[in-house]
Amino acid sequence: MAGFDLGEGVRKIFLAGVGAVATGAEKSQKIIEDLVKKGELTVEQGKTLNEELGRKAAKAANETQDSFLRTRLAGMTPEERAAYVKKVADIATDIDEKATTVEAEVEVVEDPADDADDAEDQEATEE
Repeated sequence: MAGFDLGEGVRKIFLAGVGAVATGAEKSQKIIEDLVKKGELTVEQGKTLNEELGRKAAKAANETQDSFLRTRLAGMTPEERAAYVKKVADIATDIDEKATTVEAEVEVVEDPADDADDAEDQEATEE
């Protein structure tokens, strides 16, 4: 046992521990980077999927509206269809006019400081 140096053994164990921690940190960093990349990919896939679902939902809604409108119009006489089309056109025109008309009510409030300035200006012109 004379050839075994306790200090050297402890030093090697310590260095092996440091090496293990460093290796673990490197591997952990690599794993984290991979997970982040996969997460970003998943987020992008989710965005793409969400956009596609939105387009499909809008298309289905339009097709449903068209189908409903066709069914409704098919049950009308030509005169009823003409009256319905005129009513829809009138409503559309009304909506367009309201969208372009800016309605604003302005209330004029007199500022007492303005009255004082006006009085000073009037006194200056009278002198």
